[in-house]
Amino acid sequence: MEKITSFTIDHIKLQPGLYVSRKDRVGAETVTTFDLRLTKPNEEPVMNTAEVHTIEHLAATYLRNEPLWKEKVLYFGPMGCRTGFYLLLIGDYESTDVLPLVLDCFRFIRDYRGEVPGAAPKDCGNYLDMNLGMANYWGRKYAALLENITPDRLVYPE
Repeated sequence: MEKITSFTIDHIKLQPGLYVSRKDRVGAETVTTFDLRLTKPNEEPVMNTAEVHTIEHLAATYLRNEPLWKEKVLYFGPMGCRTGFYLLLIGDYESTDVLPLVLDCFRFIRDYRGEVPGAAPKDCGNYLDMNLGMANYWGRKYAALLENITPDRLVYPE
């Protein structure tokens, strides 16, 4: 079998950042997959499932309600390795195109207080596995990175 695209990235060189993971054609549309990398793979601790789950609920809610982008959002969800998230958008984009959107999303996560959207037995299959405090922490950490991001953190390392 061929190695899938995400396994061809040198995770030893990979730093936290915002990367275009791939672009696919679906009919007449381009779908751009973004790699929102929050931790340094294989060096920093990975995120625990409770905060990953909370970030997923908050980000999906934010993105699907954001007036300029909501019609372009196909998916937001965690990487299996728990070092980041994937965001799939309809359209042909670069990291710089979506930087303001992703930054605003993680500022929303950083500042969110109250009940987590969808964290109820009728809405979610694992509603008790949430950690808003740690989601706020990761929102703060990633937003700070994005506020001062350098060009090398917007394109995968060679």
